[in-house]
Amino acid sequence: MNENSGYEMIFCIINSGFSETVMDAAREAGARGGTVIRARGTASKEAEETFGITIHPDKEVLMILVPKDIKDAVLEAVYKSAGMSTAGQGIAFSMAVNRTVGLQ
Repeated sequence: MNENSGYEMIFCIINSGFSETVMDAAREAGARGGTVIRARGTASKEAEETFGITIHPDKEVLMILVPKDIKDAVLEAVYKSAGMSTAGQGIAFSMAVNRTVGLQ
């Protein structure tokens, strides 16, 4: 087990069908791969009005484990490829990873 792993987990929540677009951008920034989970959003009509967008309920959550030193580059690439101003209407955030197993 590796404490203070040196990794971050990036979570990207995007409209269904945009995970390949996001993963291609993440790979160009140095990520090696990710995991897609199909999901369903629960935003209200009030949120649509507040943000001035149409919210599609079918989502994909893309999880990408990356070394800390490329986290910012991957987040920026993801934002440019499928951020809120695109058809992907994605948001992304990262969380520190305290422990890992199975990584070289």
